[in-house]
Amino acid sequence: MIETALLISTIILVLLTFVGLYRAVVGPTVEDRIVAINMISTKVTTIIVMIALLFHQKFFVDVAIVYALLGFITTIGLAKLLMKGKLGK
Repeated sequence: MIETALLISTIILVLLTFVGLYRAVVGPTVEDRIVAINMISTKVTTIIVMIALLFHQKFFVDVAIVYALLGFITTIGLAKLLMKGKLGK
């Protein structure tokens, strides 16, 4: 029962990730695209954790944590680039 609910939720999140991908490509402003990329990163992290629960693999949770950190650092870097026009000092 729980595994079926996890599988259905994972499929729904994958479909919603493609909606976010559409927003990242078509987004009217750069800010919309950055938010869409951040949303995609969060959804993919959640999908990886759900797959870890489905397959009973604890290693996938470590992968999800690293992916979440990379997504966070990317979002911060893009925001800084957008605000200041450069990534350095």
